[in-house]
This record gives sequence, structure tokens and C-alpha cells, in this order.
Amino acid sequence: MVLPRPAPSSWVQDVEFPSRLFETRRDDYELFEEDGEFVLRLELPGYEPDEMTVTWDEELLNVAAEHSDPDRGQRKTYHRRFRFPKTVDEENIAAEYTNGVLEIRLPVRVDAALSGTEIEIQS
Repeated sequence: MVLPRPAPSSWVQDVEFPSRLFETRRDDYELFEEDGEFVLRLELPGYEPDEMTVTWDEELLNVAAEHSDPDRGQRKTYHRRFRFPKTVDEENIAAEYTNGVLEIRLPVRVDAALSGTEIEIQS
């Protein structure tokens, strides 16, 4: 015998619980390649440049930010990691923050472009 399921309350009817509770924005960045470099633009409104940290470690770009508002008792954080399909010239990575957008430019090392080993296809 199957017991009837109670009708959902109206306040949770349209909520995908708990996935929406912990949802992160997936459209807060733009990544593309132009003129021999990757360009990554992240929307980070409300943060100051000194509240952000951008690091490069073992072919992984790490972007983190933390903003505290003690008057309102609020704290917000941001954290993302990015891996790139080509070798990046880590000595020439540059970042600039303007009007709530953090732009990071990662030049590709031409001499170390990934060529890999060609695999023969059997037929």
C-alpha cells in the first residue's frame, strides 16, 4: 500500500530545494581567446581591489574576494578556479578592475603550445 503524499506548501512549490539554496551564479564570467592570450572577465560588483586575490599556481588561476560590512553585519565571498588548455606565460599575467569588472589577461606561450602526440585511428 502506497501512502498518499501531502501537497507541497505554496512557499516551497516552485523552489528546487535544496539546490537553489546553495546556487552559484554560472554566468558571472566571460572567457575567450584573442590575439594570443586568454581574456577572463569576472563580474564582481561591490568589491574593492584590495579585497580581491588573484593567484596562479600549477597551471590553475584562482580568483577570490571577500567583502565585509560591519555596519550591517554582512560578509560576502567569491571564489572560482580556472584551468586553461594551453600553457600560459605566468610572468606576464595582468589584472585590472574597472566598474565592477575584473579583467585578467593570460598570454599564451607560443613556444610551449600544446601539440601532444597524434593518435593513429584504426579502421
